[in-house]
Amino acid sequence: MTEPSSAAPPADNKLDAGVIKIAVVVVLGAIMSILDTTVVAVAQNTFQTVFHTSASGAAWTATGYTLALAAVIPLSSWAAARFGTKKVYLTSLVLFVLGSVLCAFAWNIGSLVAFRMLQGAGGGMLMPVGMMILTRAAGPERVGSVMAVLGVPMLLGPIMGPILGGVLIEYVSWHWIFLINVPIGVLAFFYAAYVLDNDDETSRPPFDFIGLLLLSPGLAVFLFGVSSSNDAGTFLAAKVLIPMVIGALLIIAFIAHALRKGNHNPLIDLRLFRNKTLSWTVVTFSLFLIAFFGASLLFPQYFIGVRGESTLMAGLLVAPQGLGAMITMPVAGRMTDKIGPGKFVLAGIVLIAIGMGVFMFLGAGTSYWLLGAALFVQGLGMGMSMMPMMSAALATLSADKVADGSTLVNVVQQTAASIGTAIISVILASNLKSIGLPPTADKMAGAFGDTFIVAVVLIVVCLAPAFFLPRKKVSVHTDADGEPAAPVMMH
Repeated sequence: MTEPSSAAPPADNKLDAGVIKIAVVVVLGAIMSILDTTVVAVAQNTFQTVFHTSASGAAWTATGYTLALAAVIPLSSWAAARFGTKKVYLTSLVLFVLGSVLCAFAWNIGSLVAFRMLQGAGGGMLMPVGMMILTRAAGPERVGSVMAVLGVPMLLGPIMGPILGGVLIEYVSWHWIFLINVPIGVLAFFYAAYVLDNDDETSRPPFDFIGLLLLSPGLAVFLFGVSSSNDAGTFLAAKVLIPMVIGALLIIAFIAHALRKGNHNPLIDLRLFRNKTLSWTVVTFSLFLIAFFGASLLFPQYFIGVRGESTLMAGLLVAPQGLGAMITMPVAGRMTDKIGPGKFVLAGIVLIAIGMGVFMFLGAGTSYWLLGAALFVQGLGMGMSMMPMMSAALATLSADKVADGSTLVNVVQQTAASIGTAIISVILASNLKSIGLPPTADKMAGAFGDTFIVAVVLIVVCLAPAFFLPRKKVSVHTDADGEPAAPVMMH
């Protein structure tokens, strides 16, 4: 193995000033993209009133955004290779900010949904391309540390989105849940233009049109079916099953196409799954996200629906989870680079199960101190597990495979998040329906507790695949075919 160049990471694996600047750029973009996935959740009633639409019509402001995300994420790897990460990232910022401005001035629900989809088209590439930029800048020796930085908006987005949305709608105007993106986006654009190096025309890979026609519509149609289960209250309704089956068939067709002998440039290189660490990480990450995003839906709904709290107060009551994550995430990131992710992921999952387990025994008057402590413990576990899982996948990939790995991780994240939200929503609706009328606070709390059992079981199941993650530092990073991979730095 050749000696590392002068661009190699320092021996102590600390992030230098150049990498930190790049991290700021990526975090600014991630904050906008992730917050906008959740911030409109608290504006649904407002949209119904302002635009004189139904609940299902207003829900399309969230569904349309999610479908646009799912459609463009698979393009990230090819676009980054063809045009360069800097150009793609700046273009994504422009589309996102433009969509935000147009959303603020929407004149009916149809225009708002259309502009939300434009937002999603920009936001869909911010996370995967940002991960590519950050991973390449740090090199494989410091992936854990940079993923810890990127993990802050990923973990806090589901918590802060409803709080921010509630404050802006209650004290300012619904327009500002979109306009607040403008100063952040403008700052991110000019800072990115200054900090990021030009890397255009690094290669000219042929475009996989067949892959695009299979995967992007497949993901979008599948997630449309999944999201329709919230309104239908079951996964067995035709409007849920039909798009899910069609989407799944398109995704299966893409898998066959991508793995076809002779296809050297698939839209996403699924041969990455030859890397066992990546494979076990994806399985663990999928189960983890299904439980995490599903439970994230339950916490505020319990505080609002059972305890009668406002949206703002519900968000604040969930805040201890974010505080716990912020404490352990930087430490776990640095230590993952030194001793591997396995031990932290296993310990984190156990802490999450303990914290979330308290919510299985919810009552109408359960102490807020107890629930806050449980959320704090759960946050400690999330900070220890989520980003080490992502770094476990990316740290073992060669430089030319980071783009595909980043895209793959983001496809998994978006799909698992939607599935988790849908599963928990359907189970909660069924449990609430079974308690009969009138729905007393104690019975409603019991229904929430029974739903949390499902989330806890999913978290515990994560222990099985997590057991196969590396529990020591990987001294030689290999690509999907087992070849050594050298660190890559950006200057």
